[in-house]
Amino acid sequence: MSLLFANARVFDGRSGDCAEGLWVRVAHGLIQEISTTPLPAPEGTQVIDCAGGTLMPGLIDCHVHAFASDVAVGRIESAGDAYRTAHAVRMLGHALDCGFTTVRDIGGGNHSLWRALAEGLVRGPRYFYAGKILSMTGGHGDMRPIDERPRYEAVCGCAGAGANVFAVIADGMDAVLRATREELRQGAHCIKIMGSGGVASPTDPIWMNQYREDEIRAIVNECTERRTYVSAHCHPASAVRRCVEFGVRCIEHGTLIDDDTASFVAERGAFIVPTLSIIFALVEQGRALGFPPQSQAKVEQVFEQAISGLEAMRRAGVKLAYGTDLLGSTYTDQCREFTLRSRVFTPLEILRQATSTAAELLMMDGRIGCIAPGAEADLLLVDGDPLADIGLLAADGRHLRAIVRAGELVKRETTA
Repeated sequence: MSLLFANARVFDGRSGDCAEGLWVRVAHGLIQEISTTPLPAPEGTQVIDCAGGTLMPGLIDCHVHAFASDVAVGRIESAGDAYRTAHAVRMLGHALDCGFTTVRDIGGGNHSLWRALAEGLVRGPRYFYAGKILSMTGGHGDMRPIDERPRYEAVCGCAGAGANVFAVIADGMDAVLRATREELRQGAHCIKIMGSGGVASPTDPIWMNQYREDEIRAIVNECTERRTYVSAHCHPASAVRRCVEFGVRCIEHGTLIDDDTASFVAERGAFIVPTLSIIFALVEQGRALGFPPQSQAKVEQVFEQAISGLEAMRRAGVKLAYGTDLLGSTYTDQCREFTLRSRVFTPLEILRQATSTAAELLMMDGRIGCIAPGAEADLLLVDGDPLADIGLLAADGRHLRAIVRAGELVKRETTA
């Protein structure tokens, strides 16, 4: 498909100085040319007049769980593959309609879903996945209730060995190396570990640091050899600091970070993906949705510092990417993250988080999250100026006149 965007005001993913009156030609899934003068429209080209709108890169959500069909992990486990897949189809379609042309599934995604999206069997965004998360026994990925007896595996002789929809339990150097290599063998674009306690898990306190230094460094080394990276779930400052010190490239959440730790993360050039949407959604809806009581207490604990943590990250200049972490029916809050972040950040800062900085995190800098010749044609035509009003992107796609994913026009609305 050949597309020509005419009279475009362009936000390129980085600069707040948006050039106007540009012509952008798309063909073969790529941005072919950007011109200050009118470009020809060969036969069969769809011409889209951008007057009154802003052409910008497609949005990137760096923290989703496509198979998370419920807020309670136990119910997700019992739902079955078909139900979880149906939820993923619904969620990913909604994401694309909201303007998210790329997502990173940071726990539970797999090659099968990637292939279905790549081949067009499922309508949705460009898809990156981390496979199953690595968790120690009793860590954030261990969802067994406290009264469940341990399972002793004859092969490895360790307690708690096993896996669930989102995580694999691995303890000790041999086990974490094998688990890392197995996820990479199955096509994982990166590896995620549980570096601290979490909200949804039943037996670990939020403040708990998880995995030993030698285990984390071994996982990081395996990913380095594969030319990829490690991301770590961390809430407390202590977990954030030690994971970054041990070579982890990206922190998920970072909710309880402090100024000193934020400065350390910035100095190391690591990324953080805050996820306010799920915190606010669970505080407001968790009880009604059947979120377990022990988990509800923990989410209310991190809620108290969610905004102050963002403020610390901003003061330190940490590289931040957009993420939501939404579970079950809360997937419809994906765009709310824009509104929540606007309590701390300017529209330009948030737009960068959802485009160019997110692309850098995904090791796709210059290919997605930008408007430049040779880049993937993932584009949005916003009806208005999102740099003046970030709320235009918080309306579930209602202010998007056009959505282009990999050069395909998946939405087009004409102005009256």
